[in-house]
Parts: sequence; C-alpha cells; structure tokens
Amino acid sequence: MKGFLPEKSPLKEYSINSSSLNRLQEIASNLPKLLLTGRVQSTVESLKKDDLSIQELLTTKNERELRLAMVHLSFIAHAYILGGIKPNSKLPEVVAAPWVRVSEFLGRPPVLSYASYCLDNWFLLEDEPLSLENVALINNFLGGLDEDWFVTIHVCIEGAASGAIEAADKLSQCDDSTSEKEIASLLSKIEISLQEVNKIFLRMPERCDPYVYYHRVRPFIFGSKDNPDLKDGLIYENQFSNKAQFFRGETGAQSSIVPSLDGVLGVKHSKDALRHYLNEMRDYMPPKHRKFIKKVEGSVLKNLVLDSANLKKIYNQCLKELSDFRALHLKYAGMYIHKQSQQQNPFGTGGSTIKGTGGTPFMTYLKKHLEETK
Repeated sequence: MKGFLPEKSPLKEYSINSSSLNRLQEIASNLPKLLLTGRVQSTVESLKKDDLSIQELLTTKNERELRLAMVHLSFIAHAYILGGIKPNSKLPEVVAAPWVRVSEFLGRPPVLSYASYCLDNWFLLEDEPLSLENVALINNFLGGLDEDWFVTIHVCIEGAASGAIEAADKLSQCDDSTSEKEIASLLSKIEISLQEVNKIFLRMPERCDPYVYYHRVRPFIFGSKDNPDLKDGLIYENQFSNKAQFFRGETGAQSSIVPSLDGVLGVKHSKDALRHYLNEMRDYMPPKHRKFIKKVEGSVLKNLVLDSANLKKIYNQCLKELSDFRALHLKYAGMYIHKQSQQQNPFGTGGSTIKGTGGTPFMTYLKKHLEETK
C-alpha cells in the first residue's frame, strides 16, 4: 500500500498522440523557461480556444491521464495568474475551460491543490523504492534545487506515512472484541511510521533555503480566497457564468495524513474558524481520501485505550510523534514564512506575506493544532 500516493506511479506523458495534448505537455514542461523570460502570459494568450483541449481524455475516462492533465493545467494556470509582478484576475478560456472540466471529473476544485502539486507530480529515477535519493518532479514553476526538495520531501513523507495509514484503517475497525495485543501492534506501526515521517521532515532545511522558498517557490501556490492581491476573486473566462470564484491555495493542510490520524486517535479540534478551515480543506482532497478520513473518524480506539493501562503508553507515543510533527511544522512556518515576510521580494508575492498559502493566519492555527494534540 502507498498510503495516499497513487497505487500506480503518476504518468509523465499521455498515451494519446494529439496536437492539443502535445501542446499542453510542452507548455507545462517549459514553464521554468517561460517564467524566466516573462513569456507565460503571451504564450497562453496566443493560443486558440481549443488548443489545449482534453476532450479525448474525457472520452476515454482514463483517470491516470486525467490526473496528469490536471497537473499540467494547474501549473500553467498558476504560472499565468501568479507569474508576474501583480496577479492576473482573469484566466483565458483556453486554460479555464479544460481545467474546469477535468476538475469536475476528478471531484476537486479548479485550483492547484496538494494532490496535483505533490501526490500526482513525481517519478522514480531508478527501479528502486521511493526515497529522497530516488525521486524527482514531473512539473515545476521556476525549478531548481529548493523547489524540487520542498515538494519531494512531501512526496516521501506521504510514502513513509503509508504504514500509519494502513494501521489507521485497521484500528478504525477495532471494537471491544479486538485483543489488546492486536491494537498495540497496530499502534506500534503508527509510531514507527511517524518516526520515519519526522526523520524525513527534519531534512527540509538541507536543500530548501528559507529565502529561496519564500521568494521563489511560495508565490506560485496561492489561491484566490483570502488573498488580498485577488480580493475580487478569479474569473475563469466563459466558465461559472463569468462570475469570480474563490478557492484556497495549495497547502500541506490538504494532505490526508494528519486528519486521518487525528480521526483514528480521537484528537479533537474545537469548533471555531480553525475547525471550519480544516473541514474546508477536505474539499480539495481526492474524493477517495475524503471518504477514508470520514471512515476512520468513526473509530472507538480512544475509548478502548482509556480502558487499558497497557495501551495508554503506546497510544501516547503515537500522539507524541504527531505532536513532534506539528511542532516541527510550526518551527518551519516561523523560519520559512514569518521571518522571510520581513524582507522585500522583487519577484512579486502572489499573496499576503502574513497569511499561509491557504489564506489563513497560519502561526495562530498551527499553534492551536499543536496544543489540541498535546
């Protein structure tokens, strides 16, 4: 099992040879060069209405190919919207129409979300297991060491968490008839899996510099909701009756790992703006992942643990690893965003310097996540 990574590795190219799909792949692959030379907008605006059509993919309904199209269109759209000094508030129909159609098929909003930025955007360099030494990205914005490392760290975290997710699935089905030995074994799998996750997460600063992340990586992953630079939203030309839309930007809060573990371990978040935001993030996850979270939230594990002195220790160890992950996330938010927001960025921010890419007062939220886990 691969946790929330796709069962089969993401596709790098289409099986169908068509001019529109070839053009789509070509533009997406060339984004670092187009952004460097300031040619994204002129390239997109020179296209005819159907030049990036994905009709053939929608006819065959091959989900792997449609996920690749979602990646390509999301990257092109965000490069067009956020690739200049000031964001564009209108996306041309040539990108908007296929993007809206593929997003409807996949059950997610037409915005670059975690699923397309991370889960569907990697490949293995050799026929060996997934690791930071054997994974690369399919698509980039500006490209370079820091951008690749930032995303591949997340890909490897997803891979490392697969054991915890598998155990969470089984734990959610445990009841009074389940032996303590079995529950302890499954909790131990979560602990070991999270230890590996935290080991990978600790490596983030090795090759992702805070200044480069903030000024060169982050500006492309904002959305239109709670983004002061797109306060009137984003118009998808000739879609949604030309009414401006508001969607959250890409954020790690759209990963299904932590909500699943919160759910099975019984970690509760108080009903406030934070809780609403966490629930809203599920709209950006693949439908199967949303369904899984809902399933494990029916877990009675916490009650079983409270009735057993033997299980409390290993259960608390799982919570400690989850707390350590959240504490590290909070530390990185300070290093990579809060401190960097004090410096001027000549490239354009694409969004607020005091909010996360999902449009939240992130430091407050992350502190609250941590306290509620503790």
